[in-house]
Amino acid sequence: MLDGKIIAITRSKDDATEFIELAQKNNAKPISLPTIELVSKGEQIVDEFLESIEKYDPDYSVFMSSKAVKLLFDTAKQVGKLEKLQLAVANTMVMSVGPKTTETLENEGIKVNYQPTTYSSVGVGEEFTRIHAIGRKVIVPRSGASTPFLKELLNKIGIDVMEIHLYDVCAFRDTTQWNEFRDLFSRGKVNGVVFTSASSVRGFFEIMSKDYDENQLLENLQKIYVVAIGPFTADELKKFKVQNTVSQVHTVSGSFDTLKEALSN
Repeated sequence: MLDGKIIAITRSKDDATEFIELAQKNNAKPISLPTIELVSKGEQIVDEFLESIEKYDPDYSVFMSSKAVKLLFDTAKQVGKLEKLQLAVANTMVMSVGPKTTETLENEGIKVNYQPTTYSSVGVGEEFTRIHAIGRKVIVPRSGASTPFLKELLNKIGIDVMEIHLYDVCAFRDTTQWNEFRDLFSRGKVNGVVFTSASSVRGFFEIMSKDYDENQLLENLQKIYVVAIGPFTADELKKFKVQNTVSQVHTVSGSFDTLKEALSN
């Protein structure tokens, strides 16, 4: 049990429901920290995706986040092109990076054909190797802030990749939701933080740097057990000189388990 421990996650309240439930079951106090906002590239993302599928004729479509799925399908509903989008995606073999993305796709009427056992870009690469997809074409709708790692990895395997950037990412602008965290952080009362993406690390530092100088921020973070959901998040934390532990399972529940084990000892 985590009796009375204060733990935070770099997600909005709506996106942190699983973490909040796990924390409360273990008698911990959870805090959700909305670190990033998605800035959609507008209604044209649906036409761009549909045209790309028509011209490029991919064998596979790969979805790397539930946010990308939701944004694409919500925009298609707004512009009256949901059925066209569903049909276009259904005409490819669909790979999802992990359970949450799979669930979001299925809620939009899309059958998911493949999901790697490791929920990351590396896992996607492993899955494509396992199914012998050399020479195939893949379309990936994702964030403009994504690293080129996945594309380069799949190219090395011998797969042709087209990425469509649906949205950009910026630091969360309404930071009043951070007031409680800032107060507890200043008083050394926060026990653990889970960082859920490289962009959430950048957002965290952009937001917190408004109130703390770098030395103070790092000094306070040294007293907190920091968990990175996966290797890219860990690498980003290292750039900011933050010691962290990478979750063995790259999910929210996996990260929670890593945090729980550390704080229970």
